[in-house]
Amino acid sequence: MQRLKSLDPADAPAKSAELLGDIVERRGSVGPMVSAMANSPALLQGYLDFSRAMKRVKLPRALGEKISLALQEWIGCALCLQAHTGAAQAAGLSDNDIALARQGTSTDRREAALIEYAVRVLAEPASIGDEDVAELRRHGWSDRLIADTVGLVSLNLLTGSFNLVAGLEPAPAGQSTKERHDHVG
Repeated sequence: MQRLKSLDPADAPAKSAELLGDIVERRGSVGPMVSAMANSPALLQGYLDFSRAMKRVKLPRALGEKISLALQEWIGCALCLQAHTGAAQAAGLSDNDIALARQGTSTDRREAALIEYAVRVLAEPASIGDEDVAELRRHGWSDRLIADTVGLVSLNLLTGSFNLVAGLEPAPAGQSTKERHDHVG
């Protein structure tokens, strides 16, 4: 059951109304996550800016979806899992790839190291030390991609936590995921 009210541009605080109006103009509609975030103009602005910035990470899309699946499995956001499963399929991932990602791993050892790191950043960031970063580098991950992964973890924590607090649930059968989960680009 949804706990935070979804706002239309007409009912939102002035800054949120402006942001929602821009999204409607560009995309035609606003999903429930963004419309519920509109209760806080600061949160909505921060989410939109952060989401757009994270579109510029250098992680391959399929790997980013694997990481998001692992993170959302840990966070427990069913809405995000549904959305990222659809995005993973669109990125060409197999059912096995998706299942492994949800378990926090991959058949590719290099990818598995980055996915495991991402889950640790989420679950126990204080445990990450010099050797962990050195191990990622040995797998060929650059400092940029190591940092980009922290950003992806943060975005997933924001969206997953918000959806859980707001009480946003997966779309009923027959309703598209896009209508329910609105990562904005």
